[in-house]
Amino acid sequence: MIAPLWAREARCIVVSNKAGKSKMGRRKAKNNEALKHKLFTRVNDSKFKEFQELLKKNPQNDMSSMLRSILYNTPVIVYTKDKTVDLLLEELAALRSEIKAIGVNINQMTRYFNTYPDQRQKEFYAKIGFSAFLRMENKMDQTVDLISKLGKKWLSE
Repeated sequence: MIAPLWAREARCIVVSNKAGKSKMGRRKAKNNEALKHKLFTRVNDSKFKEFQELLKKNPQNDMSSMLRSILYNTPVIVYTKDKTVDLLLEELAALRSEIKAIGVNINQMTRYFNTYPDQRQKEFYAKIGFSAFLRMENKMDQTVDLISKLGKKWLSE
């Protein structure tokens, strides 16, 4: 009989008990990798608060795993959020939508420009298209300024 998909993907060992019913078990760790010994220690309030703050920023959300990582000198992943960047990203998103709208307008004017055979109508749409291009150029300059601010902030650290 083929095991169900969830049992195959879980990669667990199925152990049979005396009654013949199967129960899920976990794989045995290699003898040199097994965590056999318990360590107990005490820390003062400031160190405990420091560990708690680190744990809040740690994606593992498990104090023992985090302390084990520190003991074994493996990296502890810490996520931080810079709220000043949020404003820049919002402004970049607004500029992106404005530039997209201006680009759509330029495409529509180009289509009208190519549709009409009359020279005066083409000149009219060319003037409108050029003014839209100048507005877009201004928005592009603002975007480049914001990106350079972000670059200075993140590339200097």
